[in-house]
Amino acid sequence: MTDRPDFSHRWNRRSLLRHLGRGALGAGAALAASRAQAQDQMLQLLMEQTRRSDFGQTYDSGIRSVKMPKSSLPTLSPQTVQTTEAAIPRYEQLAAQGGWQTVPANERMRLGNRSKAVIALRQRLIAGGDLATSAGVSDVFDSYVEAGVKRFQARHGLTVDGIVREATLAAMNVPVTVRVAQLKTNLVRLKSFSGNLGPKFVMCNIPAAQIEAIENGVAVTRHSAVVGKPDRASPDINSRIVEVNFNPFWTVPVSIVRRDLIPKMQEEPDYLTKQRIRIIDQRGNELQPTQVNWNTEEAVNYKYKQDPGDLNSLGAIRINFPSAHGVYMHDTPSRNLFGEDFRFHSSGCVRVQNVRELVTWLLAGTPNWSRQQIDDVIRSGDRKDARLKTAVPLYWVYVTGWATPDGVVQFRDDIYGRDGTGSATSRG
Repeated sequence: MTDRPDFSHRWNRRSLLRHLGRGALGAGAALAASRAQAQDQMLQLLMEQTRRSDFGQTYDSGIRSVKMPKSSLPTLSPQTVQTTEAAIPRYEQLAAQGGWQTVPANERMRLGNRSKAVIALRQRLIAGGDLATSAGVSDVFDSYVEAGVKRFQARHGLTVDGIVREATLAAMNVPVTVRVAQLKTNLVRLKSFSGNLGPKFVMCNIPAAQIEAIENGVAVTRHSAVVGKPDRASPDINSRIVEVNFNPFWTVPVSIVRRDLIPKMQEEPDYLTKQRIRIIDQRGNELQPTQVNWNTEEAVNYKYKQDPGDLNSLGAIRINFPSAHGVYMHDTPSRNLFGEDFRFHSSGCVRVQNVRELVTWLLAGTPNWSRQQIDDVIRSGDRKDARLKTAVPLYWVYVTGWATPDGVVQFRDDIYGRDGTGSATSRG
C-alpha cells in the first residue's frame, strides 16, 4: 500500500530548486554521502570483504581472504581502547536526547520501496551517523538510504546488501542505552588486552565470529569463523599455537557422542558407516555399529574415530594448541556456513574460513612448509603434522562493542548473554 506523499518535503525541494537549480538537492546529498563514506575507510573495507567472499569456495580459489591495508590496526590494541573510550560520550549524549527511533516491523525494505516505515528508517540511520542529515526525510527508499543501510550492516557484522531483513531490523532496534552499556563493558575487556600480546599472534573474537592474524601491530588478514552454539559456547582462550595437522583423523568427544551421535544412530542406523566413523573398544578392536546398543549409554564407553577425507568434520586442517577445554581451530566441509550472518553452529571449536592462508602465515619460517608444500600435502590426502618453529600466541576473546581507530563504532550480538545489559541483543 502506498502512503500519501509528504508535501512539506516537496515544498522544501521546490524552494531549494529555485535557489540552486534543478538537481542540486540530489547532488548535495550525494556529496554528503560520499564524504561520509570517505571518512570510514574501515567500513568500505568491510563491505568489500563481504562482496568478494565466495563462501562456497574450494581451497584452490584465487581469493581466499582480504588483505588488510598497513594502516589497519587489530581489534586488540591500545588505539582501539582509546577510540572506544571516546565513543562512549557520543552514545551517552544520544541516550540523554531520547535515543533513536524504533523502526517498525515491515516487509523487507529495499531500494524502490515507499512506506511510512522508511521515514523511521531514515531517522534511525541519521541518528547512528549512517546517513547524512542532508539526505532529508521522506518515505522513499532511495540510493542514499540503501548506502546508509549497507554502512549500518557493515558496522554490525551483517551481510552488506542494503536490504532491511529481520537481522538488520533487530540490530537497529537495540536501544541506545544497551549500546552504551556494551561499550562500557567491552572497554574493560579491551583494556585487559591492551598490553604487549607479542609481535605475531592470532585473535578470535567469538561474538564477531571473526579471526585476525596480527603481525607487527598490523591485521595482516581477517577470516570469517564459525564458533560455538549458545548452549555449547566457545571458551575464552589464552594459549599458543604449536602444531598444524594435515588430513587429520577426528576423535569424537564424549559430549558429542552423548548429545549428537547416539540420537543420530537411533534415527539413522547407517550414519556412522556413511560418515566413515569407526568404533574402537578399550582393547583397540574395531566394532560394527550393530554390536552397540544405541538405546542405552553403552555407546559412550567406546572411541569414535573419523577417517580423513572430504567428510571429515575437521576438513583438511586442524590447528592445535594446549587447552583444558579440548577445543581447537580447524577447516570444515560445511563452508557454506561462512556466508551466514548467524555463525554459531559448532560445539565449541572454531572453524576457519580460508584456513589454508592462515596456516601458511603460521608456518612462515618453519622449514619445508611453503604454500606449495601445504597444497601438495592436502591434495595427497596423506596424514602429516607440522610443528611450528616458533609457537604463536592465541587469544579467543568476547568483544561485542568497540570503535576502530578511524572512529567507526561496531557492535555484535551478545550471543552468550555475557554483557549483563539486561537486554538480549542476540538472535540465538
